This record gives sequence, structure tokens and C-alpha cells, in this order.
Amino acid sequence: MNLTEAIAKLDELEKSTYALNHAQSILYVDGDTVAPKNSWKGRGMALAYLTELAYKQLVNPETGEMLETILQHKEETDEVTFRKAELLKENYDEYNILPMEEFVAYQELTNESGAVWHDAKEKSDWDLFAPYLDKIVAFRRRFASLKDPSKPAYDVLLDQFEKGASMESLDPFFRTLREDLSPVIKEVAAREKPVPAFMKRPWSVHDQRLFSRKVMALEGIDPLNCTLGETEHPFTDSTNKWDVRITTHYYENDPFSSMYSVIHEGGHALYELNIRDDLQFSNLANGVSMGVHESQSRFYENIIGRSRAFCTPLLKIMKEVFPDQMKDITEEELYSAINLSKPSLIRTEADELTYSLHVMIRYELEKAMIAGDLKVADVPGEWNRLYKEVLGVDVPDHKRGVLQDSHWSFGGIGYFPSYALGSAYGVQMLGQMEKDVDVWTTVEKGDLAPVTAWLADKIHQYGSLKKPQDLLPAAMGGSLDAKIYTNYLKKKFSELYKL
Repeated sequence: MNLTEAIAKLDELEKSTYALNHAQSILYVDGDTVAPKNSWKGRGMALAYLTELAYKQLVNPETGEMLETILQHKEETDEVTFRKAELLKENYDEYNILPMEEFVAYQELTNESGAVWHDAKEKSDWDLFAPYLDKIVAFRRRFASLKDPSKPAYDVLLDQFEKGASMESLDPFFRTLREDLSPVIKEVAAREKPVPAFMKRPWSVHDQRLFSRKVMALEGIDPLNCTLGETEHPFTDSTNKWDVRITTHYYENDPFSSMYSVIHEGGHALYELNIRDDLQFSNLANGVSMGVHESQSRFYENIIGRSRAFCTPLLKIMKEVFPDQMKDITEEELYSAINLSKPSLIRTEADELTYSLHVMIRYELEKAMIAGDLKVADVPGEWNRLYKEVLGVDVPDHKRGVLQDSHWSFGGIGYFPSYALGSAYGVQMLGQMEKDVDVWTTVEKGDLAPVTAWLADKIHQYGSLKKPQDLLPAAMGGSLDAKIYTNYLKKKFSELYKL
């Protein structure tokens, strides 16, 4: 196969892969939002067949020859085509290490486990979900050992979500977070502020849905290209830049839960919406890593969404939608309310100061599970122990404890550290952005376009074309420094709580 033939084969494979991925994505979103509860059975059969097709079209001698041909002719191949082949080779190697029957069986397992997790969480029944997690852990451990037996299994899984991440780099990162933030968390807890009365007022779901649309508009999200659905655990899914799906959930006693879910998932959406047109319908039309992706969602959710400047346009919208609840509230009161800090149970509801310690707990549990040092049956007990030790809270039930997150149900072991890494990446990006953009003046005016344009220029437009190690140093002004992140948090909460 010559280079011209190989590139033609890559283009053909790209089209069929996109079609299969599109179908699988829509099935996933439908299943997690509006499909009937028992629909997982039929969806599982469809997904198994689509997965088998995807496996067969990728893992075959002709594809292997095509990839080798392109990768051996780097100097004669344009940057985009070479990067497509490079990423596809990683997928080819991963698919190739598992027999097709095992790969398809795993897809069926995670489809079923997702449905079981929903049910188990609703019932707060760990024993219902535990057998599925047992199988998922066993599969992930086997996959890691086949992919790279020279590395600890958890390092292999971490690398799938954040290239180059390892326990060697993450252990000191989380240690710094815990050592630097724990004293501040304790000081803040000692000066606990009461929850403002206005936050306890009733907020109709109807009005919250309207509010969500206005928040999306404030964030600069085009509803012609991005829809908002409802689900148990908010997520973002994208097939291309003209079809991005974000989701949220609503609680009648807490409009801020949904608001920050929308802003967070909106950050993910903006990444996908701003990827270059010429990369669409290919394996480059995705975020380059979960850490980089989470840097965008956490940037909008916290750095922008919980800033003093953002309270100006936010309060204006809230008074329009919730005139009775917000009529007597000032911007300063709103700023204080959205930055209340207190050790809590739920990661997605956690304040900016304590959030990454929730992530650290999951990191420690995952390490132990994959190493075989912690049995799945014992995970709830260890979860509860760590929450008491690290955050000082008692876990009352599994729904608000070990079953609160969906990640393990879809095999996302190794994903959680991306949230803390992304939070830290975002703080360093802010330092660079402030050199080029009058960030807080524009945000106060309700104009997030300059912020998004800067991120689109540095991060979004490239999708997966550039590797994280090529993108991040320029956007962050250097390598990751946990101290920059912890100093940002210490300064912000010291001012808020007058420490």
C-alpha cells in the first residue's frame, strides 16, 4: 500500500467510524435522558452490534498496513493527516490487545451497569451495584496488564484520560493540595456562615428551566448547536461542533445546583463548539485529554462563575426570572452565598475550596481497588472512613456516599483526577489570560466573549490536533504547579472569610 492509497483508506475509515460513533453517542444520550427505564435491554443489543462493527473495521490487517504506511512517511504527510493516524494507531493497539468477544462483552456490561447504577443510587443499595463494579474492576485490571505489563495497572488507566499522568506525579500533587488546603478548610469551618435565608426559598423547576436557558446565553452557547437535557448525573456529549448535548438536573430547594451544572457542562460544550471546522467528523474533533477538558468546565464554573464580577450580570438575570426570591438581594450577598464553604458529602455540589479533596478520596480508593488492596465489597466502608478523616463528615447512606457518581459504572476508573488537574490548569490559564484580556471588566459587563475567544485561540480550536504537552505550557505560562492553585484558593477564601 502506497501513501496515496493509505490516505484514501484513512478517509474512508474516518467516515464509517464517525457514523458508528454518532449512532452510539445518540443512543447513550437518549438512554441517559428520555428513554424508558427498561430500554437498556434493547439498547444494549444495538450497542453490542455497533461495537462489533467498530471493532472489525478498525482491527484488521488492511487498517494496520494503512496506519504503518502513513506513520512511516511523516515528512510527506500533512500535520492533520499524520495526527489522525497517530491517534488512530493508539486506538488500534488498544482494540487489538483484546479479543473481539471480550471487547463487545465489556460494552454490554457497562451499558447494563449504567442502568443498574441508576437503580442502586435511587435505592441507596450498594449490594445491587457491587457485582457489576467487581467485573468492571477485573476488566480494567486485565486491560491494563495487556496494554503495558511493565507499568502499574492504575498508571495505565490514568494515562488513558490524561497522557503522562501517573501515581508518581499525582501523589505529590494531591499531597500538596491536602497539606495546603486542610488548614484553611478548618479555619473556614470555624467561621462558618449561615446559609442565607433567600437560598431556602422555593424555586420552581419551570422557572429554573427558563433560567438555565438564560445562563447558557450568558455563557455564549448557541442553542442551534447545543441542547440542554435532564438526567441524574449531568454530562456533556458531542458528535460534532453543530451537535453538542449538555444535561443538568433540578432541585426545587436549590437553583444553584442546576445553575453550576449548566455552567460547568457549558464549559465542556464551548470546547467542542469551538474546534476548527476542518477537524470535524474525525478523531481530532474532541478535547485532547480529560484534564484539559475539565480545565475548561471548571474554569467557567468556578473562576468565572463564582467570581465577584460575574455576580453583576448573574444577579440581573436572577431578578428577572426569580423576582420574589431575589428582590432584596445585593451583589455582595450573592457573591458570599455562591462561595459558602463547608465540608460536605456530594462532590458535584462541593464548594471550590473543598472540591479537590473529594477528588483525592476517589483517587485513593481507585488506586487501592486496581492494586487489589481494596475489595469492592469493602469500598463503602473505606469511602466513609476517608470522608470522616479528610473532610470531617459522616456519610449517612450510599446514595450520598459511594453511589453518588456514575463514573465507575461506565468504566471511568482513572477519570476522577482529571477534575483536580483541570481545576489547577485553569488557575494557571487565568494568570496568562489576564495579561491579554481585561477579564473582570468584560465579565462584569456580562460579556464572556473575550474570555472564550482567548481559550478558543489557546485550547479549543485545536481539538486533539496538538498534544497536551504542546498546548498546556503556552496556555498556562509553564508547567503545572500545585502551589499556584492552592495559593489562589487560600487568597480567595481568606478574603471571603476574613482569615
